[in-house]
Amino acid sequence: MQRRVVIVIFDGFQMFDLAGPADVFSTANLIVPEAGYRLEVTAVRAGAIPAQNGIATLAETPLAEVAGPIDTLLVVGGLSMPEHLRDRELVAGITRLAAGARRVASVCNGSFLLAEAGLLDGRRATTHWLVAGELADRYPDVEVDADPIYIRDGNVWTSAGVSSGVDLALALVADDHGHTIARNVARGLVVYLHRPGGQSQFSAPMRAAVPRAEPLREIQAFIDANPAEDLSVPALARRAGMSERHFSRVFTEQTGVSPGRYVERSRADAARRLLETTAHPLDRVARESGLGVPETLYRVFRRHWRVSPGDYRRRFRSKESSRS
Repeated sequence: MQRRVVIVIFDGFQMFDLAGPADVFSTANLIVPEAGYRLEVTAVRAGAIPAQNGIATLAETPLAEVAGPIDTLLVVGGLSMPEHLRDRELVAGITRLAAGARRVASVCNGSFLLAEAGLLDGRRATTHWLVAGELADRYPDVEVDADPIYIRDGNVWTSAGVSSGVDLALALVADDHGHTIARNVARGLVVYLHRPGGQSQFSAPMRAAVPRAEPLREIQAFIDANPAEDLSVPALARRAGMSERHFSRVFTEQTGVSPGRYVERSRADAARRLLETTAHPLDRVARESGLGVPETLYRVFRRHWRVSPGDYRRRFRSKESSRS
């Protein structure tokens, strides 16, 4: 079965928004030839289209001449995207192709082009967290959620900033061919099928600085890798070879968060991974993530993400994990 993937680019697009998903689909073809992905790149005009980094990509067919059924229409983003919202030929072309596509997707702020085409009205969508507020203000009919790496609402998929295009494409492959094939693609590209820290754009390592001091970097890595261990300040200070007071002070200075806050967020991220990838009951999730009991698990989720663990699992658990 052929799966035609049409990728829309424009002058000044973000190269990785194109290259990341394209490599996911092409790797799927290498691993499973019957995956059948056939990639096409189009723009308003045919020819060499310069990316934001100066490297040009060939669009063999102009947007107006793309015809026939499309499996996946993918719209990329880039720093130049705002000026292209006024390009009626581009927006009208996206609208026309979307009508004949099985599914539509965007990477990063390519979501603005989908919204401008009216494709996100009444839908939940995400984009790069830096411009999520602008998307919500400009398109009030779109329910913007800045937290997830990607969102699927019906046949429309949106993703967050830049590298999330890889996550999105892996999810599309999983939707087409199952999580085993998607996992093999992820392994081939040496990327995560499920990122540490769950599907959020704001995992614990991203929200805390990496310490300058080597002992503290080791402590930070130990916390993230061992959520169920004793991660109290006395235990961590002993591991670092420091007094408790000195450890707390330098850890906070170098990471921007206190040890206790970092530990709680790291354990919450561990719980999110378990909720996404396993069918473990909540008491086991709480125990293995270091949060102890379901009541603590619930409080932490409500405090950080304003959602219950059960609701989070229903939104993000993979099909494969639901059968485990």
